[in-house]
Amino acid sequence: MITAKSNPAFGTMTTSTGKIKITKWTKPKVVMTGTFIVLTILTIYGFLTLDYKDIHFVEATIATLDNLKVIFLQPSLNNFSFVEALHQISLTIGLAVLATIIGAILSLIIAFFAAKNLSPKPVANAIIIVMAFIRAVPTVLWVLIFAIAAGLGAEAAVLGMLLHTVAFLVKAYSEAFEDLDDGVIEAMRASGANWWHVITNAVLPSTSTSLISWTFLRFETNFTVAVAMGAAAGAGGIGFELFMASGFYFDLREVGFITYVILFVAVILELSSTQIKKRYLMRESVR
Repeated sequence: MITAKSNPAFGTMTTSTGKIKITKWTKPKVVMTGTFIVLTILTIYGFLTLDYKDIHFVEATIATLDNLKVIFLQPSLNNFSFVEALHQISLTIGLAVLATIIGAILSLIIAFFAAKNLSPKPVANAIIIVMAFIRAVPTVLWVLIFAIAAGLGAEAAVLGMLLHTVAFLVKAYSEAFEDLDDGVIEAMRASGANWWHVITNAVLPSTSTSLISWTFLRFETNFTVAVAMGAAAGAGGIGFELFMASGFYFDLREVGFITYVILFVAVILELSSTQIKKRYLMRESVR
């Protein structure tokens, strides 16, 4: 004889032979499934109703593959020298470094007041709402806004990247602070430690690894954004040269060379950040 006991709260039915999973259609699941079905139908409808009369798929595919072969297998510099390429890539890295360092300093200060275990909840909630609004606007749009206000150039790129960096890191830093054990903070406060002593002796030492990780992650993001902003905001750098090579010179070989340079620098930055974090963790473990 098999006995069964249902558990609707978790969507399962327990029997003497084991558990049988029962699918429970909750309201969020119905909404998500319905949205997915509607988007799928609209996508299929769009493909079926698209005008393909001037598109030759075979020719387009062959031409695309040929262009990719030229870009990735025949890279070369034709419109500027290798030394100038190094100068432009250093300019792009400089924009990313500037936005990240200033943004990290400002974010660290603001994050102390955005963490609910370190600041009054009304203040923390107000900061969280403002930061969420800033993050909701893409970085490129902030850069374009500052480009209109301050003019095209590196200033607009740095300001736009800086604003979005602050919004991103404040959320990351404050969540790292909130993950701390409340008992440690309460014990320090009970022993007479003030707010600043709690920050310097408990919060920062316990979250330093997370802070470094989030900062390097944002630096890598800022580098890729700086490449794009070199053309969009007239900030210069390797992104501007990529824009000129692709949009004005139509030089696929130069596009390939610049792409490889950007990829190489991105890999170097990733390896460098990993090594720095490893050395920091080893130093902390020795202590």
